[in-house]
Amino acid sequence: MHSARYERLIEGIRARGLDALALVPGPNLFYVTGLSFHLSERPIVALFPREGRPAIVLPELEAVKVEEGSEMVAFPYTDEEGHGGAFRRACGALDLAGATVGAEGLRMRLLEAQLLERCMDGGRLVAAEDLMAGLRMEKDADELDRVRSAIAITEVALKATMDQVGAGMAEREVASLLSAELLRGGGDAAAFSPIVVAGPNAALPHAVPGDRLIEAGEPIIVDCGASFGGYLADITRTFVIGELNEEFSQVYGVVHAANVAGRAAVGPGVPAEAVDRAARAAIEEAGYGEYFIHRTGHGLGLDVHEPPYIVAGNRRPLEPGMTFTVEPGIYLPGRGGVRIEDDVLVTDDGAETLTTFTRELVSIPR
Repeated sequence: MHSARYERLIEGIRARGLDALALVPGPNLFYVTGLSFHLSERPIVALFPREGRPAIVLPELEAVKVEEGSEMVAFPYTDEEGHGGAFRRACGALDLAGATVGAEGLRMRLLEAQLLERCMDGGRLVAAEDLMAGLRMEKDADELDRVRSAIAITEVALKATMDQVGAGMAEREVASLLSAELLRGGGDAAAFSPIVVAGPNAALPHAVPGDRLIEAGEPIIVDCGASFGGYLADITRTFVIGELNEEFSQVYGVVHAANVAGRAAVGPGVPAEAVDRAARAAIEEAGYGEYFIHRTGHGLGLDVHEPPYIVAGNRRPLEPGMTFTVEPGIYLPGRGGVRIEDDVLVTDDGAETLTTFTRELVSIPR
């Protein structure tokens, strides 16, 4: 259990008038406890009451992860007996009858929700996503070290991969090489399935690599990241085999300028939407505003998409310790696209761009 994080969590539970908070396997549970589990048909729920020791319901085969003498009380169950009894014992021990319990609205499945509601005897679940988001937005020194390591691994893997690319290779083939390089370089896993798309496919921000062969002269968008110690990187660069035509050379210059403007706008106290506005203005002034079809960025940490979101309407002031992406792009339907994505840290007196991979257009020899 991370004691400082746990104490802040309990403060948040009390401040929101909750009797407890329920967390399922995933980043939030890892953040507080350091415990990792896979979601499966065997439900796992950790319960953090406003008073007293937290509890966790989990399969017997996972119980070894909760050490004897841990701050958490384990309620294990076997496959033969099923999970119902363990959930009822845990809710009874924490006196959750009629309680108001916060839950992860974006993560808890119907399976866990129904189990809890049945065992809380008149209690109710309420969305409490903002509680954990508020705790996780400002990264501590250890978290930042892990993010930096994930970025360093990603950048080495990206260069190693693109050094192997040539015309006639399939998008899927390059994505496979990149996945292997992320692991070879020390990543625990890929943060997400790498995106490698070229030509017309590059006009789709979240396209899936396919069997299309990459041709010389067309933009190649590569979006990737490593996971290290639970924390993630997220980097996008646009490449070309040979040279881009005049139109896409101009587009690349506009996106590069937008990336610079967005990063330059970052600082403590700056509303998140101001960063989006700065990047978007550079693209709109060049006449490509209608082709920038997503927000400028998103928070980055244990999740590849988490608060703060760098988007119009988000007036939340940026604070030191926040990490997020700045990733403007221009996407010309049926022709191609360009995106340049960096990972940024808000500091006490400004910002630090954590990614160092060149933002100049990299031309791969034919």
